[in-house]
Amino acid sequence: MAEQPPLIDPRRAALLVMDYQAGIVDSLPGVDALLSRVAAAIAIAREHEVQIAYVRVAFTAADYAAIPATNRSFSRMAGRAGAMAADAPQTAVHSRLAPQAGDIVVRKTRVGAFATTNLDARLRDQQIDTLLLAGFATSGVVLSTVRDAADRDYRLIVLSDACADRDPEVHELLMEKVFPRQAYVIAISNLPELLRPAR
Repeated sequence: MAEQPPLIDPRRAALLVMDYQAGIVDSLPGVDALLSRVAAAIAIAREHEVQIAYVRVAFTAADYAAIPATNRSFSRMAGRAGAMAADAPQTAVHSRLAPQAGDIVVRKTRVGAFATTNLDARLRDQQIDTLLLAGFATSGVVLSTVRDAADRDYRLIVLSDACADRDPEVHELLMEKVFPRQAYVIAISNLPELLRPAR
């Protein structure tokens, strides 16, 4: 039986909504149901006054030029300049999950949420020590962020049904075997009972 997470102080928590961009998720099977679930998680977080932080991947011309050939994943992208341009509509946060005033929005140029952003500093400025994770793909941004955030000593809660992967078997493996070593894994429906009322 999975270990139950502790109660969460909403004032010290943030929900990270990662890589939910039209150009990334719109072609997924079942995307409507996935976006509805993520929207529900965001609504719960807003109701309890949890900070919402959006992470999106996008590149300027200078970013593309700075990708070295040694980076197997991103060097391929550098050859398709404009595919994920910073100002392109497909790299914006998906319209069904759109940010609101007071939300954090950061742009990254690598897989994890922290490596090329100021997200950590912005969360620390608010004394946030607990992260709720929602993202696509489970084997990409979610995995990278779990590993990095754990090394930064955040308490981590992965919302299993607010994450997805093109390979369902990989998703299940990570949720059941890998993430529980460093994070609590719960369903969105279990989130409200963990959030103490905001004051």
